[in-house]
Amino acid sequence: MPEAPVVDEIKPAAGPRGMEIKPAHFPGRAPVDTYGNGGFRFAEMSHRGSILCLPSGIYGWSPTSPAEIGVSTFQRVLEETDLEIVLVGTGADLVPLPDSLRKALGEKGMRADPMSTGAAARTFNVLLAEGRAVGAALLAVD
Repeated sequence: MPEAPVVDEIKPAAGPRGMEIKPAHFPGRAPVDTYGNGGFRFAEMSHRGSILCLPSGIYGWSPTSPAEIGVSTFQRVLEETDLEIVLVGTGADLVPLPDSLRKALGEKGMRADPMSTGAAARTFNVLLAEGRAVGAALLAVD
């Protein structure tokens, strides 16, 4: 099976810099087809690393471990207006979320449910298919 295209946008840039790599972004909603090996597949594309699945699109996400999850890494999520629930895939195991993050999400009318990344991806797909106001923050797993 041929390798799926990577979500990162690469385009030639004028001048001595050569190519310019832009942050990963898929401008739509899509279920997560597979996860593991350090990344995700969705919408006939693949992304290496963690992702945010939001109503405004799917984005590359910087955290690589549960210890990096906090209010500062959820800024894009907090800017969304059409979310009621955010599923947080915390890697191979369930890790509780910081109280400060739960509070910040609650102030925006969002509820967070932490779970393993696999469970979060599967639950996201079900709720997305039901048309629910759901988002997911998924840490990549091996």
